[in-house]
Amino acid sequence: MSPRSRSASFGGGIRVLQDCISPEDYFAVLAHWLSLEGEAERARLALRRQIRSQRDVEKSGETIVSLRMADHQTGLAGRLLLDFVKPSHEPLPMNRLKVGSPVVVSDWGDPSDEGVPGVVSRRKHNTIQVATEQWPSGSLFRIDLSPDETTRRRQLAAMKKAESSKKRTGRLRDALLGFRPLRFREPTKVDFFTALNPPQQDAVRFALSAQDAAVLHGPPGTGKTTTIAEVIYQAVAAGDRVLACAPSNTAVDNLLERLVAIMPNVVRVGHPARVFESLRGHTLDELVDADPSTGVIRDMRRELEQLMREASKKPRGRDDYRRKREVYSEAGKLRGQIRSLERSIIQSVLDSADVVCTTTTIDDDLLGDRNFDLVVVDEACQCTQPSVWQAVLRADRIIFAGDHCQLPPTVLSDEAAKAGMRDSLMQHLIQREGESIFRRLTVQYRMNEAIMDFSSDTFYDGSLVADASVKSHRLCDLPNVVRCDSTSEPIEYIDTAGAEFDEQLEPDGASKLNPKEANFIVKIVRELMDVGVEPDQIAIIAPYAAQVRLLRSRLEFPDLEIDTVDGFQGREKEVVLLTMVRSNEIGEIGFLADTRRTNVAMTRARRKLVMIGDSATLATNDFYASMLKYFEDHQAYKSVWQFGDV
Repeated sequence: MSPRSRSASFGGGIRVLQDCISPEDYFAVLAHWLSLEGEAERARLALRRQIRSQRDVEKSGETIVSLRMADHQTGLAGRLLLDFVKPSHEPLPMNRLKVGSPVVVSDWGDPSDEGVPGVVSRRKHNTIQVATEQWPSGSLFRIDLSPDETTRRRQLAAMKKAESSKKRTGRLRDALLGFRPLRFREPTKVDFFTALNPPQQDAVRFALSAQDAAVLHGPPGTGKTTTIAEVIYQAVAAGDRVLACAPSNTAVDNLLERLVAIMPNVVRVGHPARVFESLRGHTLDELVDADPSTGVIRDMRRELEQLMREASKKPRGRDDYRRKREVYSEAGKLRGQIRSLERSIIQSVLDSADVVCTTTTIDDDLLGDRNFDLVVVDEACQCTQPSVWQAVLRADRIIFAGDHCQLPPTVLSDEAAKAGMRDSLMQHLIQREGESIFRRLTVQYRMNEAIMDFSSDTFYDGSLVADASVKSHRLCDLPNVVRCDSTSEPIEYIDTAGAEFDEQLEPDGASKLNPKEANFIVKIVRELMDVGVEPDQIAIIAPYAAQVRLLRSRLEFPDLEIDTVDGFQGREKEVVLLTMVRSNEIGEIGFLADTRRTNVAMTRARRKLVMIGDSATLATNDFYASMLKYFEDHQAYKSVWQFGDV
């Protein structure tokens, strides 16, 4: 196969890559996508900053305003850790500012303030902590999700290096792009540490046999993370050093939780999203803090905090402004000394680790020029192609794990998305190489068989098998749950066609909502709770953020989770209520046409799945027509009119 035909076989919507006959061509396309994405992010930020209404600017989920600073401290590398709350400590509005998100902190009262850059380092329902290098000005603050220029620069630098690399990285690059065959050795006998099923064992052996790259395809509930952890355990047992990556902090922490249970020398670099007690001792911050040499650093941090408190006092005259500058200068020098001392401790900690866990946005300053025998990228289908090359540069061998039938990477630029930026490198490898590159996990441990089968038949060639432990489990099998129709039936579709449950555009917004459908969801939730289902066993998923906001305003139970599809990726609940929202006369379904999103939503349910939607609107799409037939064939289709007054 020629280089040209190899790149043409990338398939999908990647027409722009079909003429890539060299690594130079390929990386030029990726650089163009990054440029388009940067423009889109900057345009969104500029638009948000023009909005001064608190309600309107917070509606996007990318901005929180009218915040005051509740506390501050000094963290690793001398960075400032600033805690922000609403003035009355009320819960923060629904937002997309996740741990690890790049943000800008600015003066809410001064539209001209360009603010200081930072990263969200912790968040609770009423507090958000941001790590910054500078002290922001103002008394009330706003925090905006920002264009991630630092990450983009790192990606461009990694791509440039990968493009020109020879030897190890050059060979791996050419194998990943199809310019050289992928190599595998004969699988060896493996003494498994974890009790795995046969498909998981086969996947581990296959991954360990890869000399360049391999893919582990993990459909919902099939134990992908457990399998990856076993691959890493076996690699370490063979003497390998491993870098374990994922695109989100939550995904990294999920993997970290599995790894620390089976091996001791694991280090988590970055901003942990869920710092469980069992994980704290494995974070780089904690390990550095526990080093005997950090006593001096603690004293220096206390001195730095005192300087920052002094600098935060409101100046009253010219001399105070001069003194403020001097204090900031002194604090900057002290922070530099702290960094220098910490750097030597950090390198010692990293040198002793068998496994380093981090996001794919790798901090090159921390990891230096370290290479790893094996790099594992979990949730690889949520990584854009530019985002994986930092990891590739550090790898002798690389394993991609994920599911290309679930959510793709988030891309803001419509032009870049249409050109192919939403298609991951893992997806391309599967499309190009077929079954020779991947092993699929097929035994799932989450869903009742009736919940699983439609997804299995539609997305996974009918290959999924429900383990005996979950095959027939139902809501009524849970303690204190009353047996009735709603708790004994595992699937249910409630059709709103003809009931005038019309979709609406959110006032002053671009997101869709369906008030009558929301009312019906509220009714079902209360009925489930009346028969003994606990709020923390229920999830409501909506494809549109406006519907999420509406439902949250009508169901104020702290343990009841209501979120978008993106928010539930990788999650599960005993019962999932899925509100489809779209209901119109022209059969317009918007981004519901990306059926991977619906696959994610449907497969979050363990014992009960309830879908509510307008069949007349949805059935204009072949996928949803097939889905409706599935519910009908299982006697699980009902009309909303069967439920009395609507």
